[in-house]
Amino acid sequence: MTVAFTSIVAIFILERIDERKGTVSIIPLLLAGVISIAYWRFFDDLRPYALVQFVPCIAIPLMAILLPPMYTHSLYWLWAAGFYLLAKVEEAADKPIYKWTHHIVSGHTLKHLCAAMVPVFLTLMLAKRSIEIERTSLFQTWKISWTRIRKNDSEVENYSSTYTSVPVVETP
Repeated sequence: MTVAFTSIVAIFILERIDERKGTVSIIPLLLAGVISIAYWRFFDDLRPYALVQFVPCIAIPLMAILLPPMYTHSLYWLWAAGFYLLAKVEEAADKPIYKWTHHIVSGHTLKHLCAAMVPVFLTLMLAKRSIEIERTSLFQTWKISWTRIRKNDSEVENYSSTYTSVPVVETP
């Protein structure tokens, strides 16, 4: 799994940042994954392995939101990252899940089911996507505006949110 998910991070870098940087990053990312496994094996310390496993849970959603995509359907990256994070949580809660389900299913089993959803979402993304002509990040696409309105000397906050990928033309 470590090799697969470090490769996914390299692919994500290739798509969001630069093709050359993504291609160059695959070797160091794979080495980091392999070294973290070797370190775990020889020193019985999971910290480097956990770092390699959890950094994509943070990096991919942040980069998916902040950096503009080269292709359409980039929201699937967030779904894939969400299932990966859920898989990690289920792995950590293996025994409690086994207990909660009255010894029917373990967290380890659910981890593999959720981890299997990652390539499903990425395959759907690859099947549906096309080149993004207007490159805007999800952060720019999800327009969130907060306006403070004062009424009769009392503060009332008005929150309006727009979640759309269609450009909105506002008139003054």
